[in-house]
Amino acid sequence: MAIYDTTIGGLDGSPLDLAGLKDRAVLIVNVASRCGLTPQYEGLERLQARYGERGLTVVGVPCNQFAGQEPGSAEEIQAFCSTTYGVTFPMTEKVEVNGPGRHRLYEELTAVADGGGEAGDVQWNFEKFLVAPGGEVVGRFRPRVEPESATVVEAIEAVLPA
Repeated sequence: MAIYDTTIGGLDGSPLDLAGLKDRAVLIVNVASRCGLTPQYEGLERLQARYGERGLTVVGVPCNQFAGQEPGSAEEIQAFCSTTYGVTFPMTEKVEVNGPGRHRLYEELTAVADGGGEAGDVQWNFEKFLVAPGGEVVGRFRPRVEPESATVVEAIEAVLPA
């Protein structure tokens, strides 16, 4: 899949090497610091801690398209995530996930349907996409699905490489 060929910057300004993740399961999540769902960072970090050594990488993708809930600079986002939630997983630059300015990564991801058969635009902050090792998007979980829900955990465990 083309996600490994996609260029995206890291929150620190350096390129984020998606190709380096091709042998891992990857959970890509559009995130925001001022959303009612922001506490999902806790569950995402616990998934990273629980499954990181077994081949999972969570990738946070800040986005300010939903009610302006990610207005901060890269430095502000990084400080918030690390001090409030102890985030250790990689974070990308802030991007658009919908509309004409949609980042190429999300062009690929949004073509995949969720469990109800619906593809297309991201609905809100904290929509999750599970990519299996090799690049196939194997799961799409809408924003209100908790990161540690049985549905997400079972999907992750099914594609872990180790």
